[in-house]
Amino acid sequence: MSQKNEQWGSRIGFIAAAIGMAIGTGNIWRFPRVAAANGGGPFVIAWTIALFVWAIPLLMGEMVMGRKTGLGTIGAFRDFVGKKYTWMGTWIAVVCLGIMFYYSVVMGWTMKYFTLAVSGAFQPGVTTAQTEAIWNVFTTTPSQTITFHFLSMLIAGFIIYKGVKGGIEKASKIMIPTLFVLLIAAVIRALTLPGALQGLEYLFTPNLHMLKNPTIWLEAFTQAAWSTGAGWGFIITYSVYTKQKEDVAGNCMIMGFGDNIGALIAAMTVLPAIYALSPTPEFAAEALSSGNTGITFIYLAQLFTTMPAGQFLAAIFFLAMAISALSSLLPMIEVGVRNLMDMGFDRKKATASIVVAGFLLGIPSAYSLHFLDNQDWVWGVGLLVSGLFVAFALAKYGLERARNNDINTEWADFKVGKWWSTCIRLFPVFFVVVTGWWFMQAISWYPGNWWAPFEVFSAGTIVFQWAILIVIALLTNNWLASKIGAGRDITQGDDESVL
Repeated sequence: MSQKNEQWGSRIGFIAAAIGMAIGTGNIWRFPRVAAANGGGPFVIAWTIALFVWAIPLLMGEMVMGRKTGLGTIGAFRDFVGKKYTWMGTWIAVVCLGIMFYYSVVMGWTMKYFTLAVSGAFQPGVTTAQTEAIWNVFTTTPSQTITFHFLSMLIAGFIIYKGVKGGIEKASKIMIPTLFVLLIAAVIRALTLPGALQGLEYLFTPNLHMLKNPTIWLEAFTQAAWSTGAGWGFIITYSVYTKQKEDVAGNCMIMGFGDNIGALIAAMTVLPAIYALSPTPEFAAEALSSGNTGITFIYLAQLFTTMPAGQFLAAIFFLAMAISALSSLLPMIEVGVRNLMDMGFDRKKATASIVVAGFLLGIPSAYSLHFLDNQDWVWGVGLLVSGLFVAFALAKYGLERARNNDINTEWADFKVGKWWSTCIRLFPVFFVVVTGWWFMQAISWYPGNWWAPFEVFSAGTIVFQWAILIVIALLTNNWLASKIGAGRDITQGDDESVL
């Protein structure tokens, strides 16, 4: 099968890969922490609403773009919106790869901690001071962090190298059921702990009056954007390989719900465990406010040691995290590979190029936590811009045209109403509010030098790095537009949405 004709072997394979794309470490370590910090129940309500007005509409739009053009992000924008907008596809590709460079490092952390759990590092009696020392020694030993980063890129690269059906789909059909089984095993164990119901009650008590707090909504929309992969270019890329008769709306609904279910199961493990095992309420609060790395690699690592069979549960938990990281790393690499294939590379050369570049450019993040945090900050917020570009592309193409001809096809099980078009039209408003809020947060963190380009979490570092990327993307616009091969005729079959 030629690289142009690669296809998913089945709908189940595509959906498994897409759910794997969405369920990453953010579901397991970020969602429980942010949900706890924002009242639990009210946050879950706001986050579910955000799924329907932000994430799922964007996923549908990306799927339309990928299926119509048959090209990766760069070519998709060239053909779907117009040659002069090719640079927007470049932005999406580079932001995605920018995340890939450090995400592979994070996957390496989960692999390391799985080996620690299996080897018995988390024995009963271990304190948080000891688990913090384990974390600090590991992250300040470059030979360790770089080695595990290398292994992450090697494993993911091998799967991508094997192709869509024989690599991504085959791996996803194994990984995603395994991931859910591991998460369910973890949640069953956590819920049997004395006092665990307190955490569950906190997570699901509505407390509707708290929905008046705008911060809860801003955090919920941010989580929905980052967690589902909406606007990342993943689904543009994966949709290139879909069959002719594919239910866009149904598939995207399943992706969104699958992501949310994964996050809720993780929260039903983490929050009850922390509440049940913390010696004091202050300890639980400290654990939940300790950031992604703190809650996972310091506090949970210690809490597992206080459980009967805690070592076994720790191994299950970190294996689940490693699988979720791998399932999200695969589409990041594939975004780069697909764009190179559109330029004439075969899959093997494209994969080797992206994997080697990913390893080399990820070394700074493996070497320095500050550098990794900075890149996470810059390109994490950059994903919101990617979503804005997708919304712009859909509006220029025609929202009702996309909805009637490309989403509501005769074989679609789920027909989408005008709410979809309305949500995409409102996206610029969502973008301004959420992104503006993050910039205001950054200014409050650095009131005297918010503009500084070399501060880890400043507004200035975002503007500085975004400006460099935009200039490069604009300067290479015409060159890249000419390098990308021909895609599908996007006017073909508008009446019947035959791609």
